[in-house]
Amino acid sequence: MSYRSVKLIKRPTLEITEDVFNIVTQDIPTPKEGEVLVKLSHLSLDPAMRGWMSPDENSYIPPVKLGDTMRASGIGEVVESNNEKFPVGSRVMGLMGLTEYAISDGNGLNMIPKELPAEAILSVIALPGITAYHGVFEVLKPEAGQTLIVTAAAGSVGSLVGQMAKNLGLTVVGVAGSDDKCQWLTKELGFDHAINYKDADFVEQLTNATRNGIDLFFENTGGAAQGPIFDRMNPHGRIAVCGLIADYQKEEASPGPSWIGIIKRRLSIQGFTMPDHFHRIPEYGQALGAMLGKGELQYRTHVIEGIESATSGINLLFEGKNTGKLIVKL
Repeated sequence: MSYRSVKLIKRPTLEITEDVFNIVTQDIPTPKEGEVLVKLSHLSLDPAMRGWMSPDENSYIPPVKLGDTMRASGIGEVVESNNEKFPVGSRVMGLMGLTEYAISDGNGLNMIPKELPAEAILSVIALPGITAYHGVFEVLKPEAGQTLIVTAAAGSVGSLVGQMAKNLGLTVVGVAGSDDKCQWLTKELGFDHAINYKDADFVEQLTNATRNGIDLFFENTGGAAQGPIFDRMNPHGRIAVCGLIADYQKEEASPGPSWIGIIKRRLSIQGFTMPDHFHRIPEYGQALGAMLGKGELQYRTHVIEGIESATSGINLLFEGKNTGKLIVKL
């Protein structure tokens, strides 16, 4: 019996081209003492994967080594087990890579309920959900009555951020890249305002939507929207810097806002990444599962089929062409 996995064989220069990957067919391995064999059913494609391909050893997580299976979150079922914590039939989630089968010693694996759809888990309880949850509750620490703005608001993280903030009684403004995405945010998710950053009158729309200024800014993109949003920040405002997807495929990052503005407005700006907080996944997962169970969080998915679709499909994230949480179904 054989299986396929996606190996990283080159570092992308700017854009992720398909030649940086190689799809390899191998014999299905046998788990050793303490290990399990997992058959993957769904894989998650996330913007963070672009950084994991870079050679930067000083990043928050070591880069994927050339020749190794590309790092990715996934869901699967334990089909062979030599680890009593994960008996055969267990449904698990973890960073198992872009692969149809994976061997694991159990570290980083989390048991997940069988009754929840895989799409719900990867959209809400996996990396997007725990990222949104940590950024909202641990970094921004919102209070009812405040105004929060989130970029890439129709993305897997941003859409959850906005809903969490609405559920706490905040005024929520989303920034997205198409009118369709903006309509989804206001009509389906209940955002107070949604603005297409490509509109010629973006700054005017932003001013109208934030008459009382902006208290909290959840930054996912950088790019054209960042400067005008920064200029609307209230004194003592807080900014959570989660991603800068507009800069991931550029040779040089765009210049950021003026530090003078940080001083004048006494702003708090914090970058964060989830590997620092993976020990809190069970706690965050429980909270997110409860929100999902109460109907407090909606999501939508963009599913592509087969492991071979991952190598080109990942670029949907950087082209803004995905219409929900990007998932590969095996």
